[in-house]
Amino acid sequence: MRTDVLIKEGERVDDLHRKGYVIIQDPKRFCFGVDAVILSGFARVKKGEKVLDLGTGTGILPILLEGRTLGSHFTGLEIQPESVEMARRSVALNELEEKVDIVEGDIKETAAIFGGSVFDVVTSNPPYMNEGGGLQNPSGPKAIARHEVLCTLEDVVKGAAKVLRPGGRFYMVHRPHRLTDIMCTLRQYGLEPKRLRLVCRRAGDAPSLLLLEARRGGRPGLDIAAPLCLEDGTGRPTAELDNAYFRTKETNA
Repeated sequence: MRTDVLIKEGERVDDLHRKGYVIIQDPKRFCFGVDAVILSGFARVKKGEKVLDLGTGTGILPILLEGRTLGSHFTGLEIQPESVEMARRSVALNELEEKVDIVEGDIKETAAIFGGSVFDVVTSNPPYMNEGGGLQNPSGPKAIARHEVLCTLEDVVKGAAKVLRPGGRFYMVHRPHRLTDIMCTLRQYGLEPKRLRLVCRRAGDAPSLLLLEARRGGRPGLDIAAPLCLEDGTGRPTAELDNAYFRTKETNA
């Protein structure tokens, strides 16, 4: 880990418990949560594949996926300049400049930025709340992360569909109340839903998140996995959640 990377006042450096990797975060802006972590465990990246993360924020998914998989290169696209700058410092801090790129740009311009059919895998942890849905956080960065202020679900799916190679895979974490919107939008842009997993706090609870894999040009047929529970009956993290956070021994996929 480099020691010459600037850490600004109010920022903190969090340990990612993998390969010595860390990430710079600012609690006043937005810090990654369990949704990004479980998405990194749900996404399947094969050896040599190229990955794009749409709306990467401070770069958590490209860094986690580089630490977890054998993909050849990871790119994060982010519209907020402050987040881009922070993500690039995290990449430098981890000495990952040759494996991870952070690009400043608008998800609506994804194909114009990268070209068509260039990535094997696209991931996204997009804003969950559509316009008018829920109370918007008054903080700009947090509102952008949680609400469809600068991009919509359709913008994310459309961008993913254009840059994925035929047969390429799209992985997303979202909220169950948007499932109908998600399924319809995916098919509208030629991404066939292939794998769905609901996420609940404890067994028997209603799901609070969903994980979804879609394939460009895939055949119809959806595999619904057993729910992912975050806590056991005593309130302790499940072994699967510990694994997602690299708190148990794990090998690269």
